[in-house]
Amino acid sequence: MTVTPATLFLCVAGLLSLAMGLAWLAVARGGKSGWVDATWSFGVGAAGVAVALASVEGWEGDPWRRALVAAVAGVWSLRLGLHIAARTLRGGEDPRYAALQEEWGESWRPRLFAFLQIQAAAAFLLAATVFLAARNPVPGLQWTDLAGMALLVVAVAGEGVADAQLARFRRDPASNGKVCDIGLWGLSRHPNYFFQWLGWMGYAVVAIGPAGAWLPGWAALAGPAFMYWLLTRASGIPPLEAHMIRSRGQSYEDYRRRVNAFWPGLKS
Repeated sequence: MTVTPATLFLCVAGLLSLAMGLAWLAVARGGKSGWVDATWSFGVGAAGVAVALASVEGWEGDPWRRALVAAVAGVWSLRLGLHIAARTLRGGEDPRYAALQEEWGESWRPRLFAFLQIQAAAAFLLAATVFLAARNPVPGLQWTDLAGMALLVVAVAGEGVADAQLARFRRDPASNGKVCDIGLWGLSRHPNYFFQWLGWMGYAVVAIGPAGAWLPGWAALAGPAFMYWLLTRASGIPPLEAHMIRSRGQSYEDYRRRVNAFWPGLKS
């Protein structure tokens, strides 16, 4: 069945809003806040697969490109969502949401609902980035498709390695109370965030295409630009670092002086 772009995106927006609403309901009833990020990861991936594969009036795109974009969006979502879900089952609360709950006091439930609906809107923007990558009308796979897919593969692998290194560090009893600075964490204080951003750059490369002649493709740069802001200025690094300073004190301050926050291997 072929749908119009408006119908597709209205459905995607509604389902993302519903998913984050259900995540809010789970947390409001006492569930662990980690389920919020797991839900968001699965939601972005599901939306990305849907917008890449759906038959959309006037936005056909190359079928091989659409399939590749959908596959990578699905793999990224499953890896990240399952990782967060497993971490949530093993551990306690996400310190960022715990800090928000403390800050908001008795009004935390309605404010969290609004916050999670903003996250649904963010997921919608990222799904639009995937849509543009999948719908580039240039026939056949181009060098930009290979370059973008390479960035996405590196991003998924790098984020997975960073998460595995941090998990291994936390399982070691000798690491209790210390700051993880092994492997990729010795090159960036948040390598998982860096690789997540890099993946969205991959979609933009695919959307823009080899000659950059398809003007809508340039709008896909909004995805990595928004993700960079989100990770470095909003709900990513700032609240997490505030928690780490409270919990690790001087050792984390020393780590901040030695290691760059976001860009691996580059001096601040």
